[in-house]
Amino acid sequence: MTPTRINPRKLLLSKWTARAPQNRERHFLVTELHHDDDGRLLAVDLQAVLTGRSERLDWRRLQDPQRWQMGWK
Repeated sequence: MTPTRINPRKLLLSKWTARAPQNRERHFLVTELHHDDDGRLLAVDLQAVLTGRSERLDWRRLQDPQRWQMGWK
């Protein structure tokens, strides 16, 4: 599978589906973006729709089609 192309400027409030859900958490929403001092995107906060739990991860990990799919499927 080829990596998903992502525009970092359009990540806020985007929807994602985990390919291997854990704790029944399948659908996620990007709720916050984290930038460095130069304005480069470093990480995003993903919030699980089902539980409301949030986690921070490097935004580039969303490009892995083995783990994430863009949109809610």
